[in-house]
Amino acid sequence: MQAQLNRILEEAKTQLQAAETLAQVDEIRVKVLGKKGQLTEILRGMGKLSPEERKVTGQMANTVRAEIEGLLEEKFEAVKKAAKEAQFAAEKIDVTEPGKETTVGVKHPVTITIEEISKVFMNMGFSIVEGPEVETVFNNFDGLNAGPNHPARDMTDTFYITENDILLRTQTSTVQVRTLQKQQPPIKVIAPGRTFRCDTPDATHSPMFHQIEGLVVDEGITMADLKGTLDSFAKQLFGPETKTKFRPHHFPFTEPSAEMDVSCFKCGGKGCRVCKGSGWIEILGCGMVHPNVLKVGNIDTEKYTGFAFGIGVERVAMLKYGVDDIRLFYENDMRFINQFK
Repeated sequence: MQAQLNRILEEAKTQLQAAETLAQVDEIRVKVLGKKGQLTEILRGMGKLSPEERKVTGQMANTVRAEIEGLLEEKFEAVKKAAKEAQFAAEKIDVTEPGKETTVGVKHPVTITIEEISKVFMNMGFSIVEGPEVETVFNNFDGLNAGPNHPARDMTDTFYITENDILLRTQTSTVQVRTLQKQQPPIKVIAPGRTFRCDTPDATHSPMFHQIEGLVVDEGITMADLKGTLDSFAKQLFGPETKTKFRPHHFPFTEPSAEMDVSCFKCGGKGCRVCKGSGWIEILGCGMVHPNVLKVGNIDTEKYTGFAFGIGVERVAMLKYGVDDIRLFYENDMRFINQFK
């Protein structure tokens, strides 16, 4: 047994010298000192020895165990130290190297414009509501008093998903219908969002664009409220010296209807390239909500009246920032977008 003990010690030394990982060191520990280890098996067989042999073998076994345990502890610490040094070497940072530049994002000019317009109306007590971009024909046309023969219902103007019922909304006015059906007066909301029409892309047209719809319904609402609200909006957005002008127009969902012009904020109304020499710039359509539209929400047209307006976001952004091609908003060219930091 003494020869076996010496062999176990020498083998353990050799194996520990070759071990490189904690797992390998632990495997040697289990092999030699575990419940079924080599040294444990020898100790279990000592009962067959004579008292004199048992005493000598026991002392030698304890000495071997103590030496192997010491070697294991030293090897564990050495492997841990080596692993930590390797980790430090791999994670070493050269503080003299230049840092990596962090690119800071910038809001899109259309987003900036929507937020600016929304802020003005929210300060006047408007709430923001939203509606789906995929709409029903009823919400897009019928509920807005646009009859079956209205030219906008033609497939050359509107993106239809199904032939007679589902389409991509052509205007955010669809949110008017949804709001009137869900909410009773008083109503005071704006609805920003994307809209879609069958337009060939060019400098002033896009098949996708953004609108902000406004709707107010309450007792005693008149054209004076409409003009006062929009005049205040124009002055807050373009400056206190801005003047407004309303021209008669026709929209099926408002009566009377108008288009609103603002005095050119580039030349102050004197005439320039932006306003094409007229001194005025058209920015939105508006009018008093047609009784047929109010009836869609079962609103008493003898008691309540209202007004609505629709603002083309890209048009306002183009005028405000001097952008001469609407396609620039959708090309994702960071050289263009970064100008709005």
